[in-house]
Amino acid sequence: MQQNTTDIAEKKDFGRNWVISSRFLFHVQLFAFMAFVLGGCYGLYSMRYKGKPKVEVPESTQYTPKYK
Repeated sequence: MQQNTTDIAEKKDFGRNWVISSRFLFHVQLFAFMAFVLGGCYGLYSMRYKGKPKVEVPESTQYTPKYK
């Protein structure tokens, strides 16, 4: 009975079972990447350009310039 419990504990150990640990690390990396991308998209969306400013262009620099 003692032998079976240590086998189960070794199978569930993070450091000993590389299949479970690599799967876990893959999901952690995937979650971190998605959080980073969604956070960046939200940051760009919240700081977006909100309208065109009214810029006064001198008449002498227009396509058809007007001189005095």
